[in-house]
Amino acid sequence: MSWIVSLQKAIDYIEEHLLDEDLSIGKAAEEANSSVFHFQRTFAILTDMPVGEYIRGRRLTLAAQELVRTDRKVIDLAYKYGYDTPEAFTKAFRRQHGMTPTEARNFSGKLKSYNRLVIQVSLKGAEAMQYAIVKKEAFQVAGIKREFSLCNEENLAGIPKMWDEVNSNGTADKLFMLNNGEIKGVLGVCVDNRSKKPDSMDYWIGASFKGDKPDSFECLEVPASKWAVFEVHGAMPHAMQNTWKKIFSEWFPSSGYEHAAAPELEVYSAGNASNPDYYSEIWIPVK
Repeated sequence: MSWIVSLQKAIDYIEEHLLDEDLSIGKAAEEANSSVFHFQRTFAILTDMPVGEYIRGRRLTLAAQELVRTDRKVIDLAYKYGYDTPEAFTKAFRRQHGMTPTEARNFSGKLKSYNRLVIQVSLKGAEAMQYAIVKKEAFQVAGIKREFSLCNEENLAGIPKMWDEVNSNGTADKLFMLNNGEIKGVLGVCVDNRSKKPDSMDYWIGASFKGDKPDSFECLEVPASKWAVFEVHGAMPHAMQNTWKKIFSEWFPSSGYEHAAAPELEVYSAGNASNPDYYSEIWIPVK
């Protein structure tokens, strides 16, 4: 349950510093004793929204409340809630609330409220999860790597685009042919890069591979780890997303395991990923 406490600490930190100019996802992740990427992933899985969207939503909720309760000028509220200009504030306000600040002050519509989050664990799990605990020696992944900034959640937008490119330009087919290691399939690998470059991560799309570095691909050494390996059955991306959510909302709270400091893997088999019988796996390092 320690990860739940840590996540709540991060949310409490965000709320306490919501109006600070230097509030960052990186600082919130530090409160959770987590990498930025792992914090972003866990937050989004459990709340169905990115952490950046939560921060924006909370600020605009408080701005709307102050707008209708006080006579403060719109320009003053814009600066208070983190916007450089009244125009930027009005645009964001309209996007969330469906009206301008002036219209909200005149009570001409309903406002959309993002309430403060409190993480709770529900008693679920009637549907069995198929998983195994596996100890595995270090292994090599050959593939392509891209560095993503964790600022402004660039990684959340960039990684799906990277997969679209790999699936459309023939790289995925090459990786399936290259795959001669023990883990069968094309891998998505998340690597925390903070020790080398703050607020960044490396994302790999590759295959388990034994041998010398192949032409046109880079190689990554994945360290020896203990893994929780979960079966995923169903069409992408919903089956994968649903399994991630069950892992964090049901399995981790009751398993006694904690997330360990190693890359996470998504393993995609050959075949039609939109097929309801499609098979894939999630590998999570645990301790």
